[in-house]
Amino acid sequence: MKAHEIYQQIDSAVVAQMLDWFRDNDRNVYKSAVSSIAANRKLRPAFVQKKTLPEQYAWIHKCLQSKPCDMIGEHLMQVWLMAGNQALLVSFCDSMKIPHDGKGAVEGELPDELDSELLKAAIEQLLANHDARVVTAYLHMFNMQRPDGWPQIVALLEENSQLKLAA
Repeated sequence: MKAHEIYQQIDSAVVAQMLDWFRDNDRNVYKSAVSSIAANRKLRPAFVQKKTLPEQYAWIHKCLQSKPCDMIGEHLMQVWLMAGNQALLVSFCDSMKIPHDGKGAVEGELPDELDSELLKAAIEQLLANHDARVVTAYLHMFNMQRPDGWPQIVALLEENSQLKLAA
C-alpha cells in the first residue's frame, strides 16, 4: 500500500491528530507541507491559509489521497510516527527484537524475515496501549520499508479486524 492509499482509507480524525501534532510541535513542517501541497495543486499557500483550521485539515487530507502527493504524505506520516509516536515504535522494535536507537529508529538492516509469533504478540501489545488506527498506519508504513513488505504483516493486516485505518 502506498501513502496516498493509506490516506484514502484512514480516518480523518487520525489525520487531524497528525496535523495537530505538527502545529503544536513543528509548525515549520506544517507550513512546508501546506506550501508543498499547494504548489503541487498549482495554488498559492495563502489559498489554504485563509481557510478555517478544520477546512485546512479536510483540504490537506483530500490532497494527500492523490497519487501526486504520495511523497509528501509519506514524509508527513513518517515524521509524525518517528517524532510523535516514539513509544509505539520503541515497543514494536523491542517486541520484535529489532535493534534501534532507543527512539524507535532502526539501527542497521531490517530483518529479511519476521517471526510470526513475535509479530502477533507485538501487535497485541501495541493494540492494548495505542490507538488501533495509529498502529495500523504504522504497520503499513513499516511494511513500506521493503519493496514487497513482509508477508506476515500483510496477512495480519488483512486478517485482524482491529487493524483497520478507519473506525
